[in-house]
Amino acid sequence: MSKEKTVAQVIKLVINAGQAKPGPPVGAALGQAGLKIMEFVKDFNAKTADIKPEIPMPVVITAYSDKTFDFEIKTPPTSWFIKQAAGITTGSQRPGHSTAGTITSEQVFEIATMKLLDKPELSIYSLCKNIIGTCRSMGVHVAPPENSPEQQPPPS
Repeated sequence: MSKEKTVAQVIKLVINAGQAKPGPPVGAALGQAGLKIMEFVKDFNAKTADIKPEIPMPVVITAYSDKTFDFEIKTPPTSWFIKQAAGITTGSQRPGHSTAGTITSEQVFEIATMKLLDKPELSIYSLCKNIIGTCRSMGVHVAPPENSPEQQPPPS
């Protein structure tokens, strides 16, 4: 009979790729759960070594009662993808009043296909709507696709 591991704690962190260090926030979060900090740091850095160092990577660490752990690395946050696509460093200070940047609907679709890896239960349509909502809250304008009725000149 195999003994099932009991989950003691689930820890969520955002760490830049390849830059996990035993100091805060990693060390503090894992130390409270009694996990081997250096083991996680080495494993995380090895798994994210081929990714650009400035990319933030959300990670979900499942700590078990026997002081072992598993971790899953997710895709970068949607806001990071939007900022990269729009070529901006921060969103608008006044979303809805001023625009921080613009992305195309094709870029929204590309972001949605990448985020589909984390949320396979959602449709691509739902993810696109979610991303457009995030754009709106960041003050980023989403340009309609080329040849859409919104871009056609009015009939004369």
